[in-house]
Amino acid sequence: METFTIRTPCSSANIGPGFDVIGLALSIYLELRVTIDRSKTSSEHPLNCRVTYEGEGEETGEVPLDPSSNLITRVALYVLRCHDQRTFPVETHVHIKNPIPLGRGLGSSGAAVVAGVMLGKEVGGLHHLDDSRLFDFCLMIERHPDNVGAALFGGFVGTYLKPLAPEDVARVEIPLSEVLPAPAGGLDTGERPPEPPHGIGHHIKFPWSKEIKAVAIIPNFEVPTAKAREVLPKEYPRQDVTFNMQRIALLPVALGQSPPDPELINLAMQDKLHQQYRQTLIPGLEEIVQSMSPSTQEGLLGVCLSGAGPTILALATSHFGEIAERIIARFRNEGIDCKWKLLEPAEGTKVITTTTTP
Repeated sequence: METFTIRTPCSSANIGPGFDVIGLALSIYLELRVTIDRSKTSSEHPLNCRVTYEGEGEETGEVPLDPSSNLITRVALYVLRCHDQRTFPVETHVHIKNPIPLGRGLGSSGAAVVAGVMLGKEVGGLHHLDDSRLFDFCLMIERHPDNVGAALFGGFVGTYLKPLAPEDVARVEIPLSEVLPAPAGGLDTGERPPEPPHGIGHHIKFPWSKEIKAVAIIPNFEVPTAKAREVLPKEYPRQDVTFNMQRIALLPVALGQSPPDPELINLAMQDKLHQQYRQTLIPGLEEIVQSMSPSTQEGLLGVCLSGAGPTILALATSHFGEIAERIIARFRNEGIDCKWKLLEPAEGTKVITTTTTP
């Protein structure tokens, strides 16, 4: 009997101007508690895997428990099938414990993809796969590297993605995640899928000032990532692109300095590529971003949309509850309930071996 736990942090993407580039791992953790009973020779469960779930979306039943439908286990199967393993070992039980809000801009699908890739590695005994190779598998499934890079490697990261060949993008064996317009793929063709190309994406870790914490204000509604991308223009004015390039050059330096410079960070967190277009999906966003600044709120460094939203991320050094209540009050004016969490930068995905018994 083998038991182990996979622990993957949530993440916030963009951090203002870093659209599809910068990600921050944060201290809400998806956990997979995995048991493999190798004493059995057959299983009554599909693909030899029983999936159980607790956490966000449990009451509404929106997370499928069929291993051929659940994103985490579909991703694991893709990794296994790339290594000539058609199913999970007999008998595998994956218990998913997920406190990451779904569809709120805190990287729930990115965490699921990273945890799924790590699950495939562990149950398949694929210990030759290092983190850089696991990143290739992640990026075949979720084509935006900021969330998966942060969830896999941890900390404050910059990422980039090399263009994929059309034949790689079109492969039907790939269980695409929800960030793409039409979740699909993961089909069992009966053949071994080609492994991902090497070096699809890369990352670099930036320093993070120890004084800075993240206040996440989480509204009680979802913004599907595909819908949030639909409102973005296909072309941008040159001055808006330049505006973001100037600020993204400042941001990693500003957030790594100790003590933090509030005015510099507030300037560096401004954006013109995605937040202004997503205001139609998130009532109150424009006023929150424009009115909240270090000059109007003690302890605040800057405010931005977390990923595609609707979560608002406020970076701060103090007065965390006061900052949260001001933003919650603005949402309340729109009839929207919120909760908030005080978060810190998190380490990347870990595997914790619990026991191995005869």
